Amino acid sequence: MSDRTPTPENTAFATQAIHAGRDFVGETGAVTPPIWQSSTFEYGNPNGFDYTRSGNPNFRLLDQTVAALEGASFCTSFGSGVSAITAIVSTLKSGDLVVAEENIYGCTFRLFAQVFAKFGVQIAYLDFTDDESLAKLADLSPTLVWIESPTNPNLKIIDIQKAAEAAHAAGAPLLVDNTFASSYLQRPIELGADLSLLSLTKYTNGHSDALAGAVCTNSEKWQEKMIFAQKALGLQPSPFDCWLTQRGAKTEAIRMEQHSRNALAFASHLEENLPNQTVRYPFLPSHPQHEIAVAQMKAGSGIVTADFGLSLEHTLAFVESLKLFPKAESLGGVESLCCHPASMTHAAVPKEQREAVGISDSLVRFSVGIEAVEDLIADVEQAFASSQS
Repeated sequence: MSDRTPTPENTAFATQAIHAGRDFVGETGAVTPPIWQSSTFEYGNPNGFDYTRSGNPNFRLLDQTVAALEGASFCTSFGSGVSAITAIVSTLKSGDLVVAEENIYGCTFRLFAQVFAKFGVQIAYLDFTDDESLAKLADLSPTLVWIESPTNPNLKIIDIQKAAEAAHAAGAPLLVDNTFASSYLQRPIELGADLSLLSLTKYTNGHSDALAGAVCTNSEKWQEKMIFAQKALGLQPSPFDCWLTQRGAKTEAIRMEQHSRNALAFASHLEENLPNQTVRYPFLPSHPQHEIAVAQMKAGSGIVTADFGLSLEHTLAFVESLKLFPKAESLGGVESLCCHPASMTHAAVPKEQREAVGISDSLVRFSVGIEAVEDLIADVEQAFASSQS
C-alpha cells in the first residue's frame, strides 16, 4: 500500500507534520506528493483505488499525517468538519441518545435539532464542568457522549480524562471535538477519548483556503464505520483540499505557538485595560478551568472571547469598527477574524438557550492570528472608542 518507510513514531510533532504522509511518490522521488485530480482509477492497480469517492491517494496521505499528529492509529478525512459530524451521527439509529456538552457548536446543535431528530436520534445537554452532571451519565444510558474542549464560543475547558471515565462507566464512547485546541496543543485519544473530531479547515490547514474534516480513533471498528460513511454518504474531501490541508499542517507547530502567544497577550490586555468586560482565555489565571487547561493543553490556542457589557447596538458597532479583524464565521487562519456568535455561528440556537449557556448579545469571539499583536491591540482599542462615541 505504500512505497516509503513510515516516519519513526517517536519523532516530535513538527517532524511528523513535515515527514508523515509522503507516500505514493513512485519513481519520481517527489519531496511534495502531487495532487491526484482523478475521479476514476484503472481497475487492478496495486493500491486498490477505484473511484475517488471511495478513496484517493491524497485522502490517504492526509489520513496518515493527521493520525500521526493526533497520536491515533487511524484517521478518516471528510469534506468538512460538518461532514465528519455527519459521518459519526450516521452510525446511530432511531432511539439512540447522545449526551452533549451544553455549550456546543451552533452547526452541531442545528444538525441534531433540525436534521437528525427527524430520524429519531435524541440528544440531551449537560454541563460537563459540573461533577453532578457527570454523575448523571450512567442514569441516562447514552449511546454516545459528545464534548468540545475548549467549547465554542465560551471556551469552557472539559476535563477529558474525567469525561472519558464517566462515559465509559455509562457504557458509551466519548467523542471530543478538538477543533479549537488543534492537534498540536491537545491529543484527546491519549487522554482517554474514543474519537477525536477536527474541522481541519481551521488550525490544521491554517490558511482559510480549503475545507476538510477528520475523525481519529484507535478503534478498528470505528475506523471501518468512518470509511463506510465516507463512501456511502459521499462525504469525501477533494484531492486539492487534502493537498492544501496537508501543506498547511507542515507549519502547524510554529503557527500554534504564535497564535497562542498572541492570544494570551491580547486577552491579558483586554482584561487589564477595558472596562466592564469578562474575558475568557484558557491560559488566563482568571479562567474558571485554568488548572485543567494547563494540565491537558500545551498552550491556550488562538481564540479569545470577551463580553464588554455593551448593548447589542454598541456591540455590533464595535465589531464593524474593527479594521484588522474581518467579521467572519470561521477561525484558525493566519489572519485575525472576529465573530458575533449570537447573530452568526449560534444564530440557530434559540435565544433563551444561548443566553442560558452564556452566549449573550454582547459576546464577541476573536480568532487571534499571527500578526503583530500590538497592532491587534491598537485596533481593538480604536474600535472600542469608536463604538462609544
